[in-house]
Amino acid sequence: MSGHRKEVLVFSERFDRHSYGHNHPLKVERLRLTMDLIEAYGLFDHLERPWVEAREADEQDVRLVHDSEYLEVLRQANTGQAPPQSGQYGLGSGDNPVFPGLYDWSLLVTGATLECIRQVRYENRRIAFNIAGGLHHARSARSSGFCYLNDPAIGIARMLQDGLRVVYLDVDVHHGDGVEAAFYNTDQVLTISIHQNGHTLFPGTGFPEEMGQGPGRGFAVNVPLAPGTDDDLYLWVFKETVPPLVRAFDPDVLVTQLGVDTFTTDPLASLNLTREGFCKLIQEIKSWGLPWIALGGGGYNIMNVARAWTSAWAIMKGVELSDDLPEDFVSKHRHLLGKNLKLSEQAPLISSVSRETAQRARQLADSVVAWIKEHIFPLVGA
Repeated sequence: MSGHRKEVLVFSERFDRHSYGHNHPLKVERLRLTMDLIEAYGLFDHLERPWVEAREADEQDVRLVHDSEYLEVLRQANTGQAPPQSGQYGLGSGDNPVFPGLYDWSLLVTGATLECIRQVRYENRRIAFNIAGGLHHARSARSSGFCYLNDPAIGIARMLQDGLRVVYLDVDVHHGDGVEAAFYNTDQVLTISIHQNGHTLFPGTGFPEEMGQGPGRGFAVNVPLAPGTDDDLYLWVFKETVPPLVRAFDPDVLVTQLGVDTFTTDPLASLNLTREGFCKLIQEIKSWGLPWIALGGGGYNIMNVARAWTSAWAIMKGVELSDDLPEDFVSKHRHLLGKNLKLSEQAPLISSVSRETAQRARQLADSVVAWIKEHIFPLVGA
């Protein structure tokens, strides 16, 4: 069909109906804010609908990763009342509140990820992006880290049924522990997580020695970074480790979790990245030319999220953006913008770290890269 674009967003206005609660760090409104900025920049393709509508995942798909008893508890929690046994499933804590529509929300996010996969596999798209996805901490029978259903793992499990080989690349500041756990014993999925060191951040895992087991040995790759790691160091680590592994593994499909809680101004973590560094990362990933399912993830400064994921979408589409935020977006969201009406961060926001912190970051990066090259590269054939 004429006007059939190779990149597609999967979204739903129904995401807006849900909330983790007023005081919870995960603000669902960051999704709407991102879509507003994408629209203001003219990045919707008006030859077709601006996005593909998400629909709820089928429970049969969800069961590829999650236990039936756990799903029953989530179903009961959908009322907004915590079921009696919810504590043992991680529900009802500050991180994983029980709220009305919790299960509907989780099925819709997961359905959006499954739709991205369908678009790439059967609708001839090159890239599909679900900004609501990337809920990578949920386990088979436990909610964790704001995540109730593990949409990346469910999507990957679906593709494995069809015999596909998948790279899962996670650049969120938190270790992608739930996805890693789901595929720890297989060589059909290469999971790569680059994150802030588990000694200094939730979930406290993701050390290089956690490298998979049995047939999966060498196919779980963990790249912990020290607080204060900046764009240059991050990109060096990335280029030294990730492209050689991806090339050697030669996947059918790439799934990325593009959390932006790595940024200097994110309230929940201590890496020192900027939008500019993040954009270089997205350009590198795009240059591989793989069929690409892109998912959102963390990001708790909501303007960082809108700026970063809008920039990512522009790169996916091959469009250059003006650094001046569009006027209609500014007038609508001025209360969130403060003084910075640019797409890029203001210079003073880029925190300078002490020489000692920078040295520690460099030492850890050097040792992790050396370890991966020695122990993981030979197993993957890099």
